[in-house]
Amino acid sequence: MNSKQVHKYVQRFLEATQCSILEKSPAHFTVKLSPAADRELTNRPFYWSFVDRTGSDPETMTYLFVTDKEKYEEALAAPPPTPGPVTNAVDAALNRSFGFVNNNMASGIRTPREDLYFGSRKLEQLFGAAKNSGSYVNLFQEPERRSSTPFQSTPYTAWLGVNMRVEFACDRKREEIHSYGVSLATGLVIENFYDRLKNMKLTPRLPSNIHLTRNGLSHAKALGVIETSLERKLRNYDYTWASDAAARLEEELDRIRHYYDPMIKHAEEDAKAAIEEQFNQRQTEIKWQYEPRVTASAINCGIFHLEGIE
Repeated sequence: MNSKQVHKYVQRFLEATQCSILEKSPAHFTVKLSPAADRELTNRPFYWSFVDRTGSDPETMTYLFVTDKEKYEEALAAPPPTPGPVTNAVDAALNRSFGFVNNNMASGIRTPREDLYFGSRKLEQLFGAAKNSGSYVNLFQEPERRSSTPFQSTPYTAWLGVNMRVEFACDRKREEIHSYGVSLATGLVIENFYDRLKNMKLTPRLPSNIHLTRNGLSHAKALGVIETSLERKLRNYDYTWASDAAARLEEELDRIRHYYDPMIKHAEEDAKAAIEEQFNQRQTEIKWQYEPRVTASAINCGIFHLEGIE
């Protein structure tokens, strides 16, 4: 990730977690964390335990997140322009808009600074928080048109959407992502479900003038439908790579047998057990490395209430 991608990701994270962005520029954010973000990012378990026990209003932390250190340092080092009588208010407004004026620093309150770049500890925390919070969602499609009368109601169908990671592994590895959606009303299965969702406007709030159709499938049964569909798809793949990996596995096992068998045969009795243990451990390691395997796991999922009956 470059600095622009990091900046865009951080902004999306702050907006999604409902943090208050106090100042921002193309190189930084000064932000007051929301309670949810503060719990994830500040490592203050005793404070939040106190808040939960007493029911007191939480005081969340304010951070300076720098997403482009070079650009931010250049802006800080640049001398401020000398304002004229007319441009004074305009320049001040532009400075505030660009965000390099830190109100907390001006008032004597030191704001903790975190430089965010790919591989940094704090950005990894953001990734982890997003993964934990975004592993399951419950969203509604925003209607494209408002109902003409308050008595008109649009039917919505609930879909279970799951993104699956399939890993083909041996001494080499390859991954695929498969996105499935199952209608909980009819059992209809759709592949590439994410492609259908990405062009929709989705909201966590229930829109007005809609009604939800009755579900005919439980979540567990719908997940079973997805697993069956994915298994059927994978059965039609070419598994020549697995046969080749099995052949390489046998070659490696033969090689270490030729190495260890003479050693075990001619070893003293008190040393033989240790050599055999080493041999068995080496075989286990080689099998783990070369043995072909296919694994499937869910990355994230959600219930998506979409317009229409399918």
